[in-house]
Amino acid sequence: AQTPQQRAANARYARHEQGKMGKPVEERVKVRKQDFKSPISKGWIILLGFVLAGGAIFELLKLFF
Repeated sequence: AQTPQQRAANARYARHEQGKMGKPVEERVKVRKQDFKSPISKGWIILLGFVLAGGAIFELLKLFF
């Protein structure tokens, strides 16, 4: 037995699939402009930058004070 939500979802899926029938694969696949996504999160990049540049900053502070 299907719930009303499942029935509605199945109907939407069937309409979507029926719209693809008879079309070539290239036409069915929507070409989306993908945003560049870095393989490393911003938090890790900031941490790496702090580790690399932070040591130099601390050395400069130690030199002057």
